[in-house]
Formats: sequence, C-alpha cells, structure tokens
Amino acid sequence: MSTARTTLRTTGVAVRTMLVLTLVLGVGYTLLITGIGQLVLPWQANGSTVTDSRGQVVGSTLIGQSFTDAEGAPLPEYFQSRPSAAGDGYDGGASSGSNQGPENQDLISAITERQAAISKLDGVAVDNIPADAVTASGSGLDPHISPAYALLQVPRVAEVRGIAEAEVRALVEQHIQQRDLGYLGEPRVNVLELNLALDALAR
Repeated sequence: MSTARTTLRTTGVAVRTMLVLTLVLGVGYTLLITGIGQLVLPWQANGSTVTDSRGQVVGSTLIGQSFTDAEGAPLPEYFQSRPSAAGDGYDGGASSGSNQGPENQDLISAITERQAAISKLDGVAVDNIPADAVTASGSGLDPHISPAYALLQVPRVAEVRGIAEAEVRALVEQHIQQRDLGYLGEPRVNVLELNLALDALAR
C-alpha cells in the first residue's frame, strides 16, 4: 500500500512538473522571445521580407530567386541570379548544393552549358564570365551575385530597357554591399533589391 501511494505521489509530481515546465518553457519562453523579436527586430523576425512599390511582398533579402519566364528562360530585362541546385531551383525546402566535385563530368557539362548561355545572352566571351555566374552556392539559396557578374549584365539590361548604360551601371554600384565588418566575406549585390530598384528607375 505504501509503495503504491509513493508511486502515485511521484507520478503526480512528475506530471505536474511536466505541465508547469511545458507552460513556462514551451509557451511562456516562446511568447517572450517572439515578443522581443517583434519589438526589437521586427523586420528580421518576420523573414527580412522585401515589398514592391504596391506594398506586396515579393521575396526576402535572405533567399534568392530566379528571374525567368514560364519556360525557364532568363528575362533579359532583369539581372540574373546565380544558378541554384536546391530542388528545381531556389527551393527553400530543399536547400543544398550539388555535392559534385570539380572533376565531376555532370558539373563540368552544366558549367559549359551555362557559360554558353550567358555568352549568348550577354554577348561576352566565356573567359570573362565570373565563377559565381555558372556555379551554385552551397545552400542553393544565395540571394547575391558578385559585382563582376552584375556589371557584366549592365549592357544587356540597359539596351533591353532603353536606359542609359551609365545609369544602370551607377545603380549596380549603389547596390554593392561591402565585406561585413570590413573583412568578412566578399563584396556582393542582392539581385532582388537591384531588380526592384531597376523597376523603380524605369518608371
């Protein structure tokens, strides 16, 4: 009888402790951190979303996206992102690289095809195409391209849109983000932000 009573009491304490900790840590802590995030860093807490001129969310500064038509062909009036190996391309649910080494024949073939496509689209020699233009990032979701790749696309974008090349080049230079803290990473350009600025410039 005593053993049964002790077991029942111990079980009751364990259940009450679990319920209290679930409320405090599972609910209370979550609400606290969410509240702090919304109060102190609301933009970051909500996904670093980007809106267009109509106030509609069109993407995130942290997640890349493609600027292609329904057939997958690049839209020449927009700056193009780097390739993506995430799912069918920029699939947030399948973030990954290709895991293919530099001697992998499939990767070599893909790079060769991408070089030929960019050479034709932008009218440049293959030797002038930067590496990030033809290789996917490790996450497959990189929203940035190198300044070199952005500047390579300037003549094509300017011609298609009927805007002075110098004006488009200046826009690219305005959107070059420098190394974090002056030494981390590489200079980069956020493609979505650049294309939105381009649309605003065209109006």
